[in-house]
Amino acid sequence: MINQQSETSLASDTEGSSDTATSPQQHAKPPVAISCTRGFPDWLLRNNVSLAFTSYQTGRLYLVGVNAKGQMSFHERYLARAMGLTADPQRILVSTLFQVWRFENVTQPDAGNTGAHPDRHYIPRIAHTTGDLDIHDMGIMADGRIVFVNTLYSCLATLSPTHSFRLYWKPPFISKLAAEDRCHLNGMAMKDGIPAYVTATSRSDIVNGWRDRRAEGGCLIDVRSDAILTEKLSMPHSPRWYEGRLWVLNSGTGQIGTIDIETGTFEPHAFCPGFLRGLAFHNGHAIVGLSQPRAGTFSGLALDDELKKRDADPWCGVQVVNLATGDIVEWIKLEGGVTELFDVAVIPGVRWPVATGFLNEEIHKNVTFEA
Repeated sequence: MINQQSETSLASDTEGSSDTATSPQQHAKPPVAISCTRGFPDWLLRNNVSLAFTSYQTGRLYLVGVNAKGQMSFHERYLARAMGLTADPQRILVSTLFQVWRFENVTQPDAGNTGAHPDRHYIPRIAHTTGDLDIHDMGIMADGRIVFVNTLYSCLATLSPTHSFRLYWKPPFISKLAAEDRCHLNGMAMKDGIPAYVTATSRSDIVNGWRDRRAEGGCLIDVRSDAILTEKLSMPHSPRWYEGRLWVLNSGTGQIGTIDIETGTFEPHAFCPGFLRGLAFHNGHAIVGLSQPRAGTFSGLALDDELKKRDADPWCGVQVVNLATGDIVEWIKLEGGVTELFDVAVIPGVRWPVATGFLNEEIHKNVTFEA
């Protein structure tokens, strides 16, 4: 359950302990305390958006909106190893431990909702079983196909009606498809309806070779030309194309910034106190996911020194960055059982989203039909 510790009133909707259908764990999740800025509900309403974010560490999908009382609503559902996320007003896609789930909205958007009830209700309709591919970022191409970062096999892939996946693209330095997570390919930027850029922790071509290249050697690659734009980043994640610029999270330094396509130079725009993963944009703002650095994999990075210099502790949560100033204007902080997030999405035109989960009888009884 969610402990309601906050600087503003929080409404929460959670499910109970997990089951084998959605999680390998059989015990109740540890409690989570969520706090946020008092102005966050107004920011969501002014911008006419809601948010979604995932935590693979605890298998959680959160939908964030504003309820009938004008309070923040945190709607939580359990999905084992919830990672890659893409969302729009009618559909949410989430990659999980061994499947890609498609949630469909069953609430009529033109029903004249006045804010008294949730204006979107997402129900899991289709699951594509891929096996454990360690799927990271996902996107939907112009032709409707789902494309995703197949991290275990160091490639981009699409869904196959018969097999676990179909190869779409692999980096030029990867000599073969193998379940070895050679370079830790992790992020994907869509542009004009196709994958345009990807991030990888290194250009290693041996099993788990990226782990020795965490501090530097992070790559940003042009999918269309195979050109490596830079390999001087530190564990980069979540490349995104926004308003004519290529943005990326330089996670090993805690910075969000842009990449000069011609020179490969990284220009930092803001520092966020955590290991950064998950990036979305709306109306001149970046919505950034933060995780607490994990011992081992995330240790020994420049982020450690930057936090010490600022006399700061790392966060787990979501921060909203004003791109014009680099200031953090709103934030959500999670403490307790959730320490790591992966992806963040903006749902435009939606005030109060909810979803049906797998762990109670709601999924058995919530039946809708087409006229």
